[in-house]
Amino acid sequence: MNQTGIGARVPRLEDKRFITGKGRYTDDIGRPGQAHACFLRSPHAHARLQAIDIAEAERAPGVVAVFTGADIKKFAPDSDDLLEEDLGGLICGWMIHSKDGSPMKAAAHPVLAKDRVRYVGDHVAVVIAETLRQAQDAAELISVDYEILPSVTETANARADGAPEVHEGIGRNTVFEWELGDRAATEAAFDRAAHVTTLDLVNNRLVPNPMEPRAAIGEYDPGSDQFTLHTTSQNPHVARLIISAFVGMAPEHKLRVVAPDVGGGFGSKIFVYAEEVVCLWAARRLKRPVKWACERTEAFLCDAHGRDHVTRAQLATDKDGRITALRVHTTANLGAYLSTFASSVPTYLYATLLSGQYAIPAIHAEVDAVYTNTAPVDAYRGAGRPEATFVVERLVEVAARELGIDPVEFRRRNFVTSFPHQTPVIMTYDAGNYHAALAKALDLHDVKGLAARKAQSRARGRLRGIGYSAYIEACGIAPSQAVGSLGAGVGLWESAEVRVNPTGDIEVLTGSHSHGQGHETTFAQLVSDRLGVPIGTVKIVHGDTDKVQFGMGTYGSRSGAVGMSAIHKALEKIIAKGRKVAAHVMEAAEGDIEFRDGRFSVAGTDKSLAFGEMALQAYIAHKFSGQDLEPGLKEGAFWDPTNFTFPAGVHICELEIDPETGVTTIERWTAVDDFGNVINPMIVEGQVHGGIAQGVGQALLEGARYDEDGQLVTASFMDYCMPRALDFPPFDIGMTVTECPSNPLGMKGCGEAGAIASPPAVINAITDALGHENVTMPATSAVVWRAAQAGMRLAAE
Repeated sequence: MNQTGIGARVPRLEDKRFITGKGRYTDDIGRPGQAHACFLRSPHAHARLQAIDIAEAERAPGVVAVFTGADIKKFAPDSDDLLEEDLGGLICGWMIHSKDGSPMKAAAHPVLAKDRVRYVGDHVAVVIAETLRQAQDAAELISVDYEILPSVTETANARADGAPEVHEGIGRNTVFEWELGDRAATEAAFDRAAHVTTLDLVNNRLVPNPMEPRAAIGEYDPGSDQFTLHTTSQNPHVARLIISAFVGMAPEHKLRVVAPDVGGGFGSKIFVYAEEVVCLWAARRLKRPVKWACERTEAFLCDAHGRDHVTRAQLATDKDGRITALRVHTTANLGAYLSTFASSVPTYLYATLLSGQYAIPAIHAEVDAVYTNTAPVDAYRGAGRPEATFVVERLVEVAARELGIDPVEFRRRNFVTSFPHQTPVIMTYDAGNYHAALAKALDLHDVKGLAARKAQSRARGRLRGIGYSAYIEACGIAPSQAVGSLGAGVGLWESAEVRVNPTGDIEVLTGSHSHGQGHETTFAQLVSDRLGVPIGTVKIVHGDTDKVQFGMGTYGSRSGAVGMSAIHKALEKIIAKGRKVAAHVMEAAEGDIEFRDGRFSVAGTDKSLAFGEMALQAYIAHKFSGQDLEPGLKEGAFWDPTNFTFPAGVHICELEIDPETGVTTIERWTAVDDFGNVINPMIVEGQVHGGIAQGVGQALLEGARYDEDGQLVTASFMDYCMPRALDFPPFDIGMTVTECPSNPLGMKGCGEAGAIASPPAVINAITDALGHENVTMPATSAVVWRAAQAGMRLAAE
């Protein structure tokens, strides 16, 4: 086996620069003559802007300029003059239609507020100064006359009679009323059901909190009329497209977007934000670079949040304990404005996964999306799939308990067993073996020893519980025909270019973007494996729209299945060209050239060329004179798969509760996942570990809370609790393999699985320990203590 190829546990190549402080992040970059931006943000959840007095701020030391929403106009063509037309606002790139056929109600989202502010943190003005401290001091001198208006922050109250309108003219704050599935068939199945399980669920709002806060540097070169934006983006080409085509800042060929090293994203850096646009606009206006770096409290207030669903879900079963139907009604909070992909998350990334791993004949889902006076809500690690899995796995667990069937047996009884499997909610599962993953998880976890461990806990006055989560997700977000038919504004293919230099060194330019996934290692492993070259001769280039041809970025666990498939396709072209070169050099027929382990050889002879030798020959142009063969060795490819990938697996959480304090301790965690073929098991295991940590954080600790006045009361790490290493036991990780048929590498996504599977596993374990279902997320010590006391009262009755 190639020691650096597919399947090898190669240490991450990029880690050396990161752990030695050599990474280069946006905030590390300084441009000559740059000024610094500070945004004045609304302290009110909803208010009318009566007047903004910037005079004192403009006179403050070091201030270069102060701008409000009234200033942000389009530039005249070939001129520095401003037009009367406003610069375009931020957009949502996924169209959803309500069940009556009407398009979603997408309200205007200006980059600086015009007439109203609609959440605490909304952008009111920007101060540009010589230093950051001067900009911050001057921002405090801006006087704003706010007429405070009534606000609504609770998801469940947004559509209530008399609720304040977040946007004038959008009745009941409703973005859309959407449905999926067969209502009639589902209702008929419920009418025939022997048993119906009903749950009311809240999927708590989360703040993404990547390690690196967002940052942006806008730059304008008047000589070439070129803009450059350095930013913390997961998909720089999409950012360029939106800022060019929809905001109207500049033509695409005059806008360069660079995303250097990015310190995590978890979805929150997919989107285009106001600060990026304002920095670019101000750079053009002032003829000097403008830099903004987000502070952590700003990130809490203004980064797109995740989750925030209120759901009533019901599961119908027959007399034999087989699921016959599922129906769901969800109210999804999208915040004050629609973020870039917000509308897709509670619809096609959520309801399409409500079949879980189960053969459910009929499903009907309704989703009402609402505006509230809160930060925008968009994709956060898993994006719709965790919400769907929480609904399905809580229902399945509770139904099993109500029916008196072992939860493991209930799942086995209802698993999908033949593939491809068409669900009632669009998706066609192409491959899987759910029984195998469950069996392996049960074995790794030593479930047979659970009764003894429960008895030991009981003897110490503790409550022990076990929770299962059999998840599935659709990822490798890409198939253009599929996503286009469902409302996506663009196709989600991926691109790659492979350049082989005369010395045999290789540059791979990819439209995928790495912000912690280890692409510089895994992508290089693929090249090393296919071309038989040392991994050290491979360089991965990404994150710069002037270097890389258009690509769609990284999100939805797509970089492996889609991005690497594009690289694989380009490598196949390189090998094909190499055969032609080798045939010419070794004076053989192309059909007689074999390529194996990095050497081109003539079948049945001892003639051969190493890959590097062939590469040099490809650039000796005179040798091809008169031949139908171009010099050079560079190939590009696009990959657009025919289906999503469907990773699946089983996670088991075993925990212990102290009923006197409510403290919950996770004692064991087992995860068995089917990711198809795995490039680097060590990196995949790391992704699973991180996902579990985030999912457990949601289940036990994290929750963004607004008070009745719309103030975010969890706006710092003093109030928003994040999981720590001591909160986890060692993880037992296992894998099963069913190859994905929709990409040439047989891969499935792995980056989000842990965050998808873990919340229901935790809550199922807590409710198993307590003996009742009245537990909400986050199940903090206070929540669990109250639930434990209620359980003891119920037992006493």
